[in-house]
Amino acid sequence: MATLLTGISELRTVSELGTLHDAALLTRGGLIEWVGPADQAPPADETVDLGGRAVLPGWVDSHTHMVFDGNRADEFEARMAGKSYAAGGIAVTMEATRQASTARLDALVAERVAAGHAGGTTSFETKTGYGLDVASEAEAAKVAARHVGDVTFLGAHLVPPGADPETYVDEVTGPMLKAVRDHVQWIDVFCERGAFTEAQSRRVLEAGRAAGLGLRVHGNQLGEGPGVRLSVELGAASVDHVNHLTDADIELLAGSETVATILPACDLSTREKLAPARTLLDAGVTVAIASNLNPGTSFTSSMNFCVTTAVLQQHLSLDEAITAATTGGAKALRRHDVGGGKDPQGRPAKGTLVPGAAADLHVLDTASAIDLAYRPGMPLTWQTWVGGELVYAA
Repeated sequence: MATLLTGISELRTVSELGTLHDAALLTRGGLIEWVGPADQAPPADETVDLGGRAVLPGWVDSHTHMVFDGNRADEFEARMAGKSYAAGGIAVTMEATRQASTARLDALVAERVAAGHAGGTTSFETKTGYGLDVASEAEAAKVAARHVGDVTFLGAHLVPPGADPETYVDEVTGPMLKAVRDHVQWIDVFCERGAFTEAQSRRVLEAGRAAGLGLRVHGNQLGEGPGVRLSVELGAASVDHVNHLTDADIELLAGSETVATILPACDLSTREKLAPARTLLDAGVTVAIASNLNPGTSFTSSMNFCVTTAVLQQHLSLDEAITAATTGGAKALRRHDVGGGKDPQGRPAKGTLVPGAAADLHVLDTASAIDLAYRPGMPLTWQTWVGGELVYAA
């Protein structure tokens, strides 16, 4: 059935088509079939009048950690008060997640996806990484795969308490990888001091690549380090956090296909130096914005908040921030448009509103998307459509 969306005051296609005014959009079979001026709209089986609202592609949240139980609010409160906190950090989440039933984890992830939809997010990546043993990581991968399209194996999130690092890397690259392989598309590693060394990170990534997985990296969050260099060398799709970069790191990224994913909510929650998004864009690096939803350092799925932060505090224009949160995220997942609305594997592209792409839409309760930054914190998401189906309405 063909559905015509009309009454669009501002249609941000995030493509060469640019921004259209007094526009309409036709969907059929989960895809965008036509976009253009409302007075040139083709016939349709049904028409939906959006009442003069703005429409943009649904957010592509390319970095989340949704499979967990519990929270670390006490840790956050202590951090905000400038107090030391030694109650276990990630180990607290690991224990809570290991103890949670499969049904509970399923329900929690479903709630988090629904919360994302309520904020205009239509595509999600999520990671394992709070089980940190073979059985728990396998279960997390299965749970994640029931709810999102891009699942990342992050057994190399942290060495669990009491484990020998090299022995644990053996486990990650051996039985753990084998146990999750059928349920994941990506592998990730936290290449950072206090987590995994460059050599250990290389072992993890090379094992994942040998198993047919795409590569992702947590890197350069806590200080300068090898994360960016290793990501570019191995052809990772994305290196995430990127708070502390050298000129050489930026040059490497600019000459590569590796996306630099910034995580503004995490930077604020940790009071970490904000990632240098403006510098990266000016150097020609592809930048993505993601939520980093997790219980320790970014307990939010609000991409609206992240986009607002990128504009107000990281010196991006609204167009740049929207692009980073849509096509940037899509490129970080290799779901971007390479022509005809198709991604590199011939699937409907994400993060753009062009014919052939997925009909994933974010309808704002305002006439212009500038209000995302001009009216920060306001509840602007009015509708969210995934594959041409309405999944959220305010």
